[in-house]
Amino acid sequence: MAIDWKKEAAARKENFLADLTELLKIDSVRDDSKATTDAPVGPGPKKALEAFLALGERDGFVTKNVGNLAGHIEYGDGNETMGVFAHVDVVPVGTGWETDPFSPVIKDGRIYARGSSDDKGPGVAAYYALKMIKDLDLPVSKKIRFIIGTDEESGWMCMDHYLANEPIPDFGFSPDAEFPIINGEKGILTVYVNTKGDNKGGKNKLISFDAGLRENMVPQDATAIFTSEEAEQIEKDFYDFVEVSPITGTIKVEGTDVTIEVGGKAAHGMAPHLGVNAGTYLAAFLNEYSFGGDAKNFLQLTADYLHEDTKAEKLELNYIDDVMGDLTMNSGVFTFTPEDGGVIAVNFRFPKGVTPEGIEIKMESKLAEFGVTLSRGKEQLPHYVSAEDPLVKTLLDVYQRQTGLEAHEQTIGGGTYGRLLERGVAYGAMFPNSIDTMHQANEFMAIDDLMNAMSIYAEAIYELIK
Repeated sequence: MAIDWKKEAAARKENFLADLTELLKIDSVRDDSKATTDAPVGPGPKKALEAFLALGERDGFVTKNVGNLAGHIEYGDGNETMGVFAHVDVVPVGTGWETDPFSPVIKDGRIYARGSSDDKGPGVAAYYALKMIKDLDLPVSKKIRFIIGTDEESGWMCMDHYLANEPIPDFGFSPDAEFPIINGEKGILTVYVNTKGDNKGGKNKLISFDAGLRENMVPQDATAIFTSEEAEQIEKDFYDFVEVSPITGTIKVEGTDVTIEVGGKAAHGMAPHLGVNAGTYLAAFLNEYSFGGDAKNFLQLTADYLHEDTKAEKLELNYIDDVMGDLTMNSGVFTFTPEDGGVIAVNFRFPKGVTPEGIEIKMESKLAEFGVTLSRGKEQLPHYVSAEDPLVKTLLDVYQRQTGLEAHEQTIGGGTYGRLLERGVAYGAMFPNSIDTMHQANEFMAIDDLMNAMSIYAEAIYELIK
């Protein structure tokens, strides 16, 4: 029978927005300071997971909580299992919000809240697509598991735990990127650049330097506290620096004690060129003055090799693959104190043709003069599903049929749960004309985009499991 998917989605709009609003009210930022055995990444992500599973229970699905780290909502039966992967954790709020990030506001056809676009909005839209199939009692020949994670924005502890305890689906998608499809994802690697903490020599002593909230976010704010024998000159120069730079800033001088705060622009770490890195701007400014020892090394390597270089050209790591595009670099988190030394988390998104080992070897060579040590965080290799795969073809066909827009393969620098499966991709929910506010202040998602995504998801899921 012919199904008007858009009409079916529209009929569920009021209930969809009500359920999404309740989920968006939950502060589900990972909080290790409050982590327990019962809440491994903190109480917020656990609460959001429970709330999502409760939707499935209410609507008559089979649900399972897997260690308060992940869970699934299950429907249908068959020899193959399709997975739809979403996450309920969100990145930290940061500054610059015009509304309470956990009190959703609908304005001008948009819903504003942290997680509205990444990934609670798309996740609930995909859940409602599955619910639509169940409501219509459509015949299915495969099992589908809607899998919910709680640690996608950090270490993926949730999926490590889930896949260690549950069978991996045969194919599927994650509603956590953009249409028409993401069938290629770059590799992801964070390299930690470590310095010691002395201030030997110099007219200025760096007491602390802090910037950034997460490795996968461009730092929006940065603060440096130091003592200075040239405070008056630095104060004058700082105002001149702000005037000619794409930042905001304040400086407070009390005798020889100086505090500088810089404001930039947050952006997703996969597209650092869209942000303004407050950390590198602050370091570049301070590097012009007399700091000594490890403090000088910390500032200088940032200014010389990380500032205004999102393609790592100064580190001689710039590389472009014909299919997957170029390597990008985001300097996401900076910390320095004399007691603990300095750490800079440098997050790379790299195409095939580049290896984690190659990145580390080149960084060791280029940064050797600063006496640093390097360590690696979790790494993920590039992922690609052929455009000829039936999964990719089906998803593109549905997108083109419903939108009338060109359907084509593409690669991103982001890392989604799609890469968990050999035949896994990311699919929506942003459209080519959507405004991307992921990981930014005043995050929002256009409600029309969510409703259109719901319609596309419903038809796509049904085509894949019927």
